[in-house]
Amino acid sequence: MDLKRYTREDARDIRTLLLDIHDECYADEEDEFHSRERFSEFVDAWSAKDTWVCVIGYDGGEPVGYAYGASFSPGGWWRGVDAPEWLTEDTRVFALSELMVVPRWRKTGASEKIHDALFVGRDTHAVTLFVDTAHPKVVALYERWGYYKINESRPFDDAPLYAVMVKELRRL
Repeated sequence: MDLKRYTREDARDIRTLLLDIHDECYADEEDEFHSRERFSEFVDAWSAKDTWVCVIGYDGGEPVGYAYGASFSPGGWWRGVDAPEWLTEDTRVFALSELMVVPRWRKTGASEKIHDALFVGRDTHAVTLFVDTAHPKVVALYERWGYYKINESRPFDDAPLYAVMVKELRRL
């Protein structure tokens, strides 16, 4: 699998690809929260951040999946989440917004490779992410990767209940 890194300057060029992969990953979801239109708002908001970075995996030129995020800042999705003090005070925390792998590439190790590539060359001490609690196998996958749950959150009225998870990359 070839891994390619993108930054905010590339966001417009890869936006449709990100949305298309999202559509393939959420083809069975019928709620508004997981719609292409709603997700496009999240893509645009995240990719506008100065520190936004995205890694897309390709196999023979075909997209396998992607991960993206930006430097962590409390607020937004974190409304109402009681985060540990070390997390909100450290400037080297990364907020992983999305990690998606197209269905035919699931359970191949591709997701972990894409995930790990996101942090190559970054001075990142910890990573935060939200995982839909309706998917316990995904929560367990992140736990195998070293994440642990610190809280739960429903950031929007129509959002699922998420497990708020953290992984420490370096001891603080």
